[in-house]
Amino acid sequence: AGPGSYTVGTMSERFDCHYCRDPLQGKKYVQKEGRHCCVKCFEKFCANTCTECKKPIGADSKELHFKNRYWHDNCFRCFKCYTSLVNEPFMLRENNKVWCSNCTATQDAPRCKGCFKPIIAGDQNVEYKKMVWHKDCFTCSQCKKVIGSGSFFPKGDDFYCVSCHEHKFAKTCAKCKNPITSGGLTYQEQPWHSECFICSNCKRQLGGKRFTAVEDQFYCVDCYKECVAKKCAGCKNPITGFGRGTSVVNYEDESWHDYCFKCTKCARALANKRFVCHNGKIYCADCPQRL
Repeated sequence: AGPGSYTVGTMSERFDCHYCRDPLQGKKYVQKEGRHCCVKCFEKFCANTCTECKKPIGADSKELHFKNRYWHDNCFRCFKCYTSLVNEPFMLRENNKVWCSNCTATQDAPRCKGCFKPIIAGDQNVEYKKMVWHKDCFTCSQCKKVIGSGSFFPKGDDFYCVSCHEHKFAKTCAKCKNPITSGGLTYQEQPWHSECFICSNCKRQLGGKRFTAVEDQFYCVDCYKECVAKKCAGCKNPITGFGRGTSVVNYEDESWHDYCFKCTKCARALANKRFVCHNGKIYCADCPQRL
């Protein structure tokens, strides 16, 4: 037998108890480390103490041991659920308490931020910035519906589903009044969906392109030239305000590019100068006398 082991039997020879010197012949005795002792002295001087109940483990008790710790067989139970761990897998934890594998897994499992219960292997869960939820516990802070593995928006300690985030935080399009969830553009400090900021005539999107605003309508360059811009009384081309000759001369319901507003006779530029209108034509102040 190894160190610390003992043998229980009934004495047939004449021996006295090593401790109390009572005769052992015909009595039950314990032999430990070459010494014979009665059962009473064994429990008093030699028996191991149960790690759980702190009482001696007598000669008649079944003893279990692990890493120099000893238990009565009926004390070797899970600290959490009290299931007997004899012949079962176990874990020795703090304060010399033994736990079954199920309770160990549950105790060590991360806690759901929603219900605070453990998330054990096999549970569907959601993780975000070192926080974890059961899938069904991850809900919208506004409507309380389960977000689960769907899209969400964090705001401080709150989490919102796409719909609630749109109505609570998203900018509203100046045209359709619906939320702008992504992209979009800004014109005169107002937000627009890209698909709402379009040419009033051809309906093409104007984001990133040149356009002209006329009252509440927007036009691409081509449509503005074709449908909206006044025609120059001189060259008959549209006056767009783009490129050369951005200034416009207006006179009696007619308009000119500033570079087209010139004397019919001498071609002198007349923008911001005195001129004379004769038979629908424009002349500088000196030319009419030479007509």
